[in-house]
Amino acid sequence: MSSPAEDNSGGYGDVADSRRERPPLFASNRKLRHLQGVSVRNLVITPFNRSRAKTIDDEEIPNTLQTPGKILAQSENHTVHHSRSFTDLKTPGDRTGTGSDNDKKRDMQRSRRRNTLPWSVDSAAIRQNMLNDITKSRMADTWFSIHCEGIDAPVYISEVVEKATNPSFRFFDLNTCGPLVSRSDQMTLKLWAKTETMSEYVLLVEMQLNLRSLQFVGKSLDHFHQPLPANSILFHFADGVYTSLTDIPPVQSTLSAKDLEPASPNAQPTSSYDALMRLANLDDCIQDALATRERIESQINTILEKNQDNVHTTSKASQAQDKLTFTKRAVAAEKKQLRISMKRKEDLIASIKARKEAMANGRQTQDKARSHLPDAQQKLASSADLLAKDAEEAKGQIRRICEDLLAIYPIEPIPGKPLAFTIAGLALPNSYFEDIDRESVAAALGYTAHLVYLLSFYLSVPIPYPVKPYLSNSIIQDPVSVSLPQRTFPLYPVNVQYRFEYGVFLLNKDIEFLMNRRGLRVLDIRHTLPNLKYLLYVLTAGNTELPARKAGGIRGLLAGRLSPTLSRRGSEDSVASSEWINPRRFSDMTFKVNGNADADKGKKSAADSLVPSSNTTAHPLRMSTM
Repeated sequence: MSSPAEDNSGGYGDVADSRRERPPLFASNRKLRHLQGVSVRNLVITPFNRSRAKTIDDEEIPNTLQTPGKILAQSENHTVHHSRSFTDLKTPGDRTGTGSDNDKKRDMQRSRRRNTLPWSVDSAAIRQNMLNDITKSRMADTWFSIHCEGIDAPVYISEVVEKATNPSFRFFDLNTCGPLVSRSDQMTLKLWAKTETMSEYVLLVEMQLNLRSLQFVGKSLDHFHQPLPANSILFHFADGVYTSLTDIPPVQSTLSAKDLEPASPNAQPTSSYDALMRLANLDDCIQDALATRERIESQINTILEKNQDNVHTTSKASQAQDKLTFTKRAVAAEKKQLRISMKRKEDLIASIKARKEAMANGRQTQDKARSHLPDAQQKLASSADLLAKDAEEAKGQIRRICEDLLAIYPIEPIPGKPLAFTIAGLALPNSYFEDIDRESVAAALGYTAHLVYLLSFYLSVPIPYPVKPYLSNSIIQDPVSVSLPQRTFPLYPVNVQYRFEYGVFLLNKDIEFLMNRRGLRVLDIRHTLPNLKYLLYVLTAGNTELPARKAGGIRGLLAGRLSPTLSRRGSEDSVASSEWINPRRFSDMTFKVNGNADADKGKKSAADSLVPSSNTTAHPLRMSTM
């Protein structure tokens, strides 16, 4: 076993001798800047120290003679007997002072147990209250402070750890306190505690220690299982955990003057003969080298003094050579800059010449245009008038065409149903297709698709979703969407309901597009016929009379059919020869609408409107493929 001094310098003595660990830091290098934390183990506020001249056992306590626990313990039928003595009580022989020596030895060897009579009561609440009282008497609120010599205020004050018997405080860093504190190895630690029964904190431990006197416990407390004394204070350093079993600083052995004296007064330390000879030869070599250096320096100075003029001439020649090289380089740079300037000058001359020629040509063109300007102004005015007239006529023709379309496909409201309309006598719901007549809806959508197709043609507005009107089998295409597996959608009810509804949605989008091109706003895109009726109402609005039809149309087609060749269809003879045809003949034309007889009646009345009057020509209605 090593001495305490040896334990302080590198070992850990009686605390952890079996572990055979050594701290990485030397004791002399242990300063306050290395201290990281403090913890307390086995906290005891009021230690149990009872001193009596005479031991008291259960039989001598008057108020416990008739307790239920004692009666139960003394019962004859009770097989388990509780201990009748407290800890460290004397034997009955010692209490009375009688008995032989053998009896005393036998009593000392007898095992002793704590009294368990107070815990043999039947009530669990009483036992719980007793445990709570014991716990409250052991637990306390603790905090500590660190003081250094020469500083009045404490350098560190910890937080308060409440209700703990083994409090562990937060780690800290004393480097922020300055070198006076961080480089010191002396400190004073004061531990303050307070239980629930106390009103103020009391100073429990005041420890003045030198950090070199700490004993090494281990790198951590995880594997340390040896008992520690009461109120043990553990110090956590970067290299491990230390505790203070004594505050005596370690004894460091130093060499005395007696140890430095030689063993014999006649023995003197000196060098060998060979070493002395080597030193002498080395000194001679050094002196010879110094003399040679001085001689060479004097020779060089003499040569330089004799050839001073030649050296000066050589220096001037070198300077002239450098100046010549610099001059040649500057001349080459100036020549290059001159070539660039000459090329720039030639380019500017050519550019000015080209600009002069362009200006001359421009003046000639301007003079020529100025001579034609009066005629062009007259043509511009006449062209503007003609354009305005054509635009006005186009508006009138569009109005007349829309009137004809309304006559062909009349859109009328259904009495008693708001925003419900019919087209050519067939009702069309507003995008709600539950419990409908499939054939009637298909025919109505065919009429609507044909009307939208004709409006896009006469208004010269290409619709985004092309329509192919085939009456009750009409279809619509979607070339805009990217992620669609199919591009064609039916405008008649089919088994796949979403394809039909999507086709009606595309038709409504076409109507919205036509209205937006005319500057109209759609309130609800799902109202197919109301929106279409609103568009036709705006297109047919006007106070002037409808313009007459231009030559051509149905009457021209009839005349062309009676003409034998294409060259005769537009002549005056062919037109005159077609006057004997009865125009009412076309009033008997019927349109097949998916086998629906009601639609034939509406189409017959619509065909009557196509008969030209005596003062107008036929309407150029382009019928779709039936």
